[in-house]
Amino acid sequence: MIQTKNMQKLYTTEEVETTALNNVTTEIKAGEFVAIMGPSGCGKSTLLNILGLLDNPSGGEYHFVGHEVSNYSERQRATLRKENIGFVFQSFNLIDELTVYENVELPLLYLGVPATDRKDRVDAALEHMQIPHRKSHFPQQLSGGQQQRVAVARAVIGNPKLILADEPTGNLDSANGSEVMQLLTGLNEAGTTIVMVTHDQAQAGYAHRTINLFDGRIVTENMHTEVQAPAQD
Repeated sequence: MIQTKNMQKLYTTEEVETTALNNVTTEIKAGEFVAIMGPSGCGKSTLLNILGLLDNPSGGEYHFVGHEVSNYSERQRATLRKENIGFVFQSFNLIDELTVYENVELPLLYLGVPATDRKDRVDAALEHMQIPHRKSHFPQQLSGGQQQRVAVARAVIGNPKLILADEPTGNLDSANGSEVMQLLTGLNEAGTTIVMVTHDQAQAGYAHRTINLFDGRIVTENMHTEVQAPAQD
């Protein structure tokens, strides 16, 4: 699904040039659950933004679902992104003025899904996330764990091939964090590819493999022989 070869990202000002990614070469197969780890400033979020087609690399190659996309325009990236990728962020990124139902429905509006189909799919997603009783609430009326469930529902509503999660449990307590990891694990077991940035070794344990970054380079890639089992209620 994902292949990068000698991928670079440079940020240049009048005074300094910063290398955020330095010759990153890796592959992520369809159906994998991959964690990306490393110290702050090592390039994790930059890599996730490029993988999510939110930005282009400065050099090298990036192949996504059979397309070489490193030089795609914003319009080309947006089309490919909305058809294939869902995002889950640490800060939830819900729209305060929209209800839970409307937040989850939003990607389907962008995809042009008919109203009747939208209702069926949103109701099913909220039921799956165990929050159908919150559909008329606004984000600020929800707990952090409930807001992240809404964010996950919004990420998966378009049936994306890939979910990119940036510190998805960073603003949650351990109980709610474990619930979100169980949701992501369940989605992966159903066939969705997941790439997750995390600082938490325990959360990385849910993944099949960890990519470790340092100073914009991949320094190690570790397979997990024993994947973290979801906690039982």
